[in-house]
Amino acid sequence: MTRIVLQYVLPLLLPTLVFVGWIALTRKPGQSPNDMLVRLQDGPWFWLVVCGFALMLAGLAVLGLGLGSDPGGTYHPPQYEGGRVVPGYVE
Repeated sequence: MTRIVLQYVLPLLLPTLVFVGWIALTRKPGQSPNDMLVRLQDGPWFWLVVCGFALMLAGLAVLGLGLGSDPGGTYHPPQYEGGRVVPGYVE
């Protein structure tokens, strides 16, 4: 579940979260909530979605191309030895 959130949901929502945070932080004192809603409605939503997809694709490319080991190795799963967990590894 964490992998799904980190690889798909977070990159898609990150540009939008940054934009909404920026709108909230740059609100002028005494400004009505309706003015903030108007600023949100006039926002660059198309470009936020495009940036979200670009971040998602970049993250997937980094994870797909950068991690892993050489094919043909032997996988040794995690084991419980001597009161502690020894992480899995590829030999």
